[in-house]
Amino acid sequence: MLTTETFSGMFHNKAKYNPDFHDWNRIKVRYCDGSSFTGDVEAVDPKTNLHYRGARIFRAVIEDLLAKGMKNAKNAMLAGCSAGGLTAILQCDNFRSLLPATTNVKCLADAGFFINGKTIIGTNHIEGFYADVVRTHGSAKVLSPACTSKMSPGLCFFPQNMVQYIKTPIFLINAAYDSWQIKNILAPGVADRKGTFRECKLDITKCSAAQLNVLQGFREEFLRALTGFGKSPTRGLFINSCYSHCQTGIQETWLRNDSPLLGGTTIAKAVGDWYYGRAAFQKIDCPYPCDKTCHNRVFD
Repeated sequence: MLTTETFSGMFHNKAKYNPDFHDWNRIKVRYCDGSSFTGDVEAVDPKTNLHYRGARIFRAVIEDLLAKGMKNAKNAMLAGCSAGGLTAILQCDNFRSLLPATTNVKCLADAGFFINGKTIIGTNHIEGFYADVVRTHGSAKVLSPACTSKMSPGLCFFPQNMVQYIKTPIFLINAAYDSWQIKNILAPGVADRKGTFRECKLDITKCSAAQLNVLQGFREEFLRALTGFGKSPTRGLFINSCYSHCQTGIQETWLRNDSPLLGGTTIAKAVGDWYYGRAAFQKIDCPYPCDKTCHNRVFD
């Protein structure tokens, strides 16, 4: 873990860089449980002394914050990026239930909409991986019963299968070509043993025409997975066609002169308008490489 954390983007304390949330109390919760805070196993692994109790950690953190003054909050938002974005989805209604009914509670998931996609060789790698996570952590009892009553708990770890059951207002921010998902769901090492996708995964501009065609297929699969999200104005959607992963916690993609735009709107404005009820926002970008405002990641 990093010894220090930067508070930038949606955590910034200056109005210029974060107009709608700069004067909020902002808390970053360390992620350390390996199951997006869904683990709940009484037994301790005797070999490793590992405790699979992420759900208990989550509840303890929220109870501690409520005692420190969050019980008086007029507004509250559970937000996260990557595994934290998945937490914001899986724990959204639970978070709502732990706060006073008078609090305006909403959730925001940044790069947390992991899809049950097939690999480049057609295998269900991530499905097996998530099933193992849920089994190891005893997550079934924490996941939405509305979902687990219809399908296996491992499948309810995928947002596409349970987001329809969330009652609390929620906003999804995701790149349609999410770099983590391209690297770990579409073309993980086990499916790309010869490393033909290696350069493409590090830099989207290095992808061949054939590889870009595969990426376009992944985008279409991603958009199909979003269909259960719904059109309600209480739900926000900012799906851009960038090669990136997490866009709210850093200034360059949250709000800057050259930040990513959808319909001429920055992520910061879209989220602020949605949270405060000024305007609804549900937009999906045209396919890569049409969006010239993207900050595409290049990996070493």
